[in-house]
Amino acid sequence: MISKCKNEWPRNKLALLVSLSVCGAAAPALAQQAVDATALEEVTVLASPIRDSQKAAIDAKRDADNTVDVISADTIGRFPDQNLADSLGRVPGLAIERDQGQARYINFRGAPFRYTSLAIDGLSIPGAENGRVPRFDSFPSVITSRIDANKAIMADMPGDAVAGYINISTFDPFVKDGWAFSTDVGMGNQELGDGDISKVALRTSWSNDNFGFSLFTSENSREQTTDNREYDIERDETGELLVNELDFRSYKVTREDRAYGGRFEFRGDGALERVFVSTLYNEFQDFEERNQFVFDFAGGAEAVGAPQATGAVGENQFALVGRALEYGLYENSTFTNTLGADFAVGEWQIESRVNFTETENNMFLPLPRSAGGFVMASFDVSDLYDPAVTGLFDPRTQSPIDVNGVNYAVDLGMLIGSEMTIDATKFKLDAERELQMFGHDAVVKTGIELDSREADGFGMVLSYGLFPSEVNIADYATSETWDSQFSNGIAGATYYDNKGLRAAWDAAVDGLKVTPNDSQAIRLEEDITAGYAMVTTHYDWGNLVLGARVENTDYLSEGPTGNFEDSFTNVLPSAHLNVDLADDVKLRMSVSTGVSRPTYSEWRGDDMVDFIQSSVTAGNPALKAEESVGADLSLEWYAGDASLLSAGLFSRSIDNVIYAQSDVIAGDAYMPEVGADYWVYTQYVNGSNGKMSGAEFNAIAQAADFLPVLEGFGVSANLTLLDSEFETAEGTRHSLPGTSDTIFNASVFYEMEGFSIRLNHQFRDAWLSTTENVGMTDYWAEQKRVDLSVSYDLPMSVFGADVTLYANANNLTDEQDVRYTGDESTPNQVESYGRRYLAGFRVNF
Repeated sequence: MISKCKNEWPRNKLALLVSLSVCGAAAPALAQQAVDATALEEVTVLASPIRDSQKAAIDAKRDADNTVDVISADTIGRFPDQNLADSLGRVPGLAIERDQGQARYINFRGAPFRYTSLAIDGLSIPGAENGRVPRFDSFPSVITSRIDANKAIMADMPGDAVAGYINISTFDPFVKDGWAFSTDVGMGNQELGDGDISKVALRTSWSNDNFGFSLFTSENSREQTTDNREYDIERDETGELLVNELDFRSYKVTREDRAYGGRFEFRGDGALERVFVSTLYNEFQDFEERNQFVFDFAGGAEAVGAPQATGAVGENQFALVGRALEYGLYENSTFTNTLGADFAVGEWQIESRVNFTETENNMFLPLPRSAGGFVMASFDVSDLYDPAVTGLFDPRTQSPIDVNGVNYAVDLGMLIGSEMTIDATKFKLDAERELQMFGHDAVVKTGIELDSREADGFGMVLSYGLFPSEVNIADYATSETWDSQFSNGIAGATYYDNKGLRAAWDAAVDGLKVTPNDSQAIRLEEDITAGYAMVTTHYDWGNLVLGARVENTDYLSEGPTGNFEDSFTNVLPSAHLNVDLADDVKLRMSVSTGVSRPTYSEWRGDDMVDFIQSSVTAGNPALKAEESVGADLSLEWYAGDASLLSAGLFSRSIDNVIYAQSDVIAGDAYMPEVGADYWVYTQYVNGSNGKMSGAEFNAIAQAADFLPVLEGFGVSANLTLLDSEFETAEGTRHSLPGTSDTIFNASVFYEMEGFSIRLNHQFRDAWLSTTENVGMTDYWAEQKRVDLSVSYDLPMSVFGADVTLYANANNLTDEQDVRYTGDESTPNQVESYGRRYLAGFRVNF
């Protein structure tokens, strides 16, 4: 159980950019992660890279003292992954959540994002987005030597790993003696919008018996068009469809991520075993152009006092029209630096680490927004996923027009921005020694960790005024029609020169910037002091790991009306039993506990007011941390040399579940001139009785382990069945955000004499996205992806280097992503992106 006590205390041409593995690997700081990194990294030079890579990962899983899945360097490189989220999405029980088709977040066993803790070389880092939530789209797959996805949490892991703990191990310069060099260069195409894709990575290292270093850099760029339709559709009391609003959007997006860093290390021959310094910087930038037209049929009917049309088809209906254009930027970065030393003191092995990490997460969206257009038009949503608005004409002149001919009552200039910077300082000291306990070999491990964080910035700020009259928005309309895979649409839609329009706006007002007021600021300080002790006792039949972790949290949240501070302590025991039922069969049972603290956006002491959308989102510095108790049970059969069959069950019980609750309020509390108009007020609050449970089945099968005649063929498949729920403060029940009932991944591959081909399929069914809507909830519909990867290792060296040619194809079935409100009969968003192709080469020597 958990003990808790309160204390007083086009680019049309691709640029060749730079990338491959990553900086200095630290020796595993956690006992259960003492996996042979050298073996995992050397598999890339063996004759059967897929088989040997899987064997190394399976052996690492087998030797661990907890339930963990390992992804090796070669597996990461040989799948057609765009980033680490894609790689993790194939681990049993892990599912991807995408943004505009690209993997970004991980739902670990169907849990909310913040239930997963992310570490680099054994040191947990703040989530760049809000202090808690890890984003994996800023970490390119090629920077990594190994990923450990820990499912059963041990005492030497962070307590906030309620669902799982993901540790990214970076490259060890001592893997190869002398000089080593690697590069990965790729170029490709995003089908929708004919966007350019580029990928380049470089890594070099040198080592002798005592000194070693590695340096790396990587950069990826992806251009794409996102074809988007959004809806406000509902059913009336008779079940008839009401089309309130249809929103047509086309985004031109350029997403870039880059990383660089290195490691310098000395390894001694005496009590001082090693000293190292490592640095890693990575950033993600999303340059977004928006072209958007909104047809408000409910507002049009209300404006003229006419009844609103019902049904999927409406002829000659009044509609208010809005237009929004944009050239904006989303960006986040992580800069982490570590000084470490490993040494012996008597019988004790000591590992000490000092880490300094800074994360930034910023958004700036300048939107020229036009409102008050008035037309008559027809709509057709017979195909809910392909809506159409046709027959536009001006009701005053009775003249047909296209969408670029709409006259607007007013042009507004809207500025939307947010910023958050987190500075974290961590000190970590671990000590372990071997001894005898009751006649059995045992390892005792203990440690302390001090983690101090400061978050500073502001939540979403929106300001607006009249758009400068000297800039004529219509002058920036081009003749380029929208790239679209929808058969229907809106007549006459063309792209605007958003970059030119923003430059003209910027010049007219002498610079665009967002200036928050004090009520919008986020200022939060957090200090977490942790200590743990654990003992691993070895028996003839396996081992038993018993441990406990104590974490004390002090935090201060500053707000416009005062400061809120609190202190609380959590005692987090854990137990892990690993039984060797046979030489190739292992049974694992574990019980663990955890604590998930609110994100900094949830813990903030201010309100974010959106005057355009008539909404308020409020922080809540009095939120309680979520507390969990969990159990894991798994049976693993290590069949053959590189095959694995496993089945597992797990459950988590969670108290104080944090969720977003929405109510309708009178807007005059925030904007007196609107009177009693209804606004939506959303605040983060605590629920109760959270539960999540599931079953996992995993198979990694090399055909040669069972039928040698089929050598070279193999299959990997996993199935996860999930269930979750929590109770709101009002007593209603929902699933936890992120829980799909079913997650399924499968890949089939063949490799022989340097040639390999792998076809991969991913599927997850619908899951709750948010509880923020008044009266109903938002869901993502089921998603699937089919990807293909082909590679060939040249049979001869080129100037002494090993060369691999490869080609990847993503989203072969050209899937759309759909969101809906309530149920699938009322979708609120449909997006399309097209297929993605990449070809390139890898060089190693």
